[in-house]
Amino acid sequence: MKILKKLGLAIAAATLSVSTATHAADDKISIGFTGPLSGGAALYGENTLSGLKMAVEEINASGGVKFGGKQHTLDLVSLDDRYTPAQAATNAKRLVQESKAPVVFVPHSGGVFALQDFNEKSNFLLMAYTSVPSVTEKGNKLTVRIPPTFDGYVEAFTDYAQTNQGKKLGIAGATHEYAKIWTDMITDYWKKQGGTIVVSNPMDYNKSADFYTGVSKVIAADPDVMFVGGASEPTGLVVQQARQLGYQGGFIVMDQAKIDEVAEVAGGLEMVEGAIGVMPLSVYDTKAAQDFVKRYKAKFNKVPGSEAAYNYLALNAVAKAMELAGSSDPTAIRKHLGEALKTMDDSKNPYEVVEITDDGGFVTETLLAVVEDGKIVRKPVEPKK
Repeated sequence: MKILKKLGLAIAAATLSVSTATHAADDKISIGFTGPLSGGAALYGENTLSGLKMAVEEINASGGVKFGGKQHTLDLVSLDDRYTPAQAATNAKRLVQESKAPVVFVPHSGGVFALQDFNEKSNFLLMAYTSVPSVTEKGNKLTVRIPPTFDGYVEAFTDYAQTNQGKKLGIAGATHEYAKIWTDMITDYWKKQGGTIVVSNPMDYNKSADFYTGVSKVIAADPDVMFVGGASEPTGLVVQQARQLGYQGGFIVMDQAKIDEVAEVAGGLEMVEGAIGVMPLSVYDTKAAQDFVKRYKAKFNKVPGSEAAYNYLALNAVAKAMELAGSSDPTAIRKHLGEALKTMDDSKNPYEVVEITDDGGFVTETLLAVVEDGKIVRKPVEPKK
């Protein structure tokens, strides 16, 4: 009898332990991330991840995500995919199956396309930090595109360059999936607007730091403007080496790279004189943007780029959508994201995004910046007639 009594108490204790553990798991919501945390794009991946880290820490410090009569803490689970689509897919499956993440953030188009093959079936919301237009044209009901599509940048950058710098373009961009799509689009639009592609020599930005041979080939074709871009760090090296080889023309900088970060690697803003690219967050004069910059600098001791800011606001929108939905179900989160963007605290929304399209794209104004006389200057984007 004593043995049976002890066994009964042990079973009761085990049952209580399982129940408590399950309850604790219910109070924690995993947020998944798969991106490049090593290799040539590691800085890009870390910049993206930093915005998510900041959002999670602030949300948890303020009491977490509140719904269902509980306060749920967020747990950011990050995995390195080395910028490869296959590894991104493997990582996402782990994040969903092992960590039970209802949301997975991915900062590269190759990974996004790989995850779109199964995210609806596996029931997780794919938060895509890529500006490739086709991401939201596939009809995937559990995909959200965070930044604006780059077709607006292609047109704005080309129009400004051809008006102010010349009609001859040399292609010296990267070779990963996103850069290939950019290259195809700018090649087509540049020609459509009456320009000439004098040379096309894409390079692998992730496997080399010596671009002299490839850049020399581009310079030899005498372009007025050079198209460059991958992650900011290797893009800065391409620009630096082009200047060292005597190139005096302008640059169109693909939106993945940020002019201020490129300049830091290249040796200063004078090295990127005439560069055309997306406007750095540090140049924004809105209160929400400046407040975010101040808080980010205090935490990470550097100026944030759009990777950090966009992912920060996106995760805050996801958290708000969970509260509005009263659930962490992926479909419910997606359904309430529009309302979340409109009602979330302004301090959590540095780009002031207040709308999401029916197909899942955040709506953001296209802005253009140019380096003039050693300063980053905002330029108006002329609307298409």
